[in-house]
Amino acid sequence: MAKTEPYYIKFEENKFYHVYNRSTDKQPMFRNEGNYEFFLKQYDYYLSPVVETFAYCLLGNHFHILFRVKDLTGLDLETLQKFPDIQNPHTKDPKSIHDIVCHQLRKFFQSYSMAFNKQQQRIGALFQKPFKRALVDKDAYFMQLVYYIHSNPQHHNLTDDFREWKWSSYKRILIDKPCKLNKKDLLEWFGDKDKFMQYHSEIQKVTAKEIMLDDD
Repeated sequence: MAKTEPYYIKFEENKFYHVYNRSTDKQPMFRNEGNYEFFLKQYDYYLSPVVETFAYCLLGNHFHILFRVKDLTGLDLETLQKFPDIQNPHTKDPKSIHDIVCHQLRKFFQSYSMAFNKQQQRIGALFQKPFKRALVDKDAYFMQLVYYIHSNPQHHNLTDDFREWKWSSYKRILIDKPCKLNKKDLLEWFGDKDKFMQYHSEIQKVTAKEIMLDDD
């Protein structure tokens, strides 16, 4: 996978993608806990109807998310009423799967940017354009990526132990409490919860170069 691809990869049903982006000026896009909470809330609102989320990490000036595009054969009536711009991809003159997911991502970015700019008395674009994405098509790559996403706060010296970082999916995956994360499939990918923890407790030599990213 060439490093020029993250701007052009097309979203397809039932495939995994790593979506990541940073602020335009590399300044913080999260200034307080409320910003982190609002980001996750808006992400859930706009993206959960079309993707299943497996891992995420929010940092000072960037974020990482791993999701799988849902089978959009039959979007439910509630979703279609909530998002009238979305059309069922299997009806006459449909939007493509790629267009639907990109549309929801743009709405999400716009929603967060407008609220953040208003709160911070800021003007101008917040997120870099276009956003980056990478297809995740190998088991080993998937596991390395989950670890990379979760370990990012420690990589950027935001914490001494990434497992304690509040704004990643690591702890939520381990808690036996319902949430929008697809914890069941994720843990099965690693084997079980203990093996998931073991994989994260060992020092994985995974770099941005190895998973074909520009380092944040």
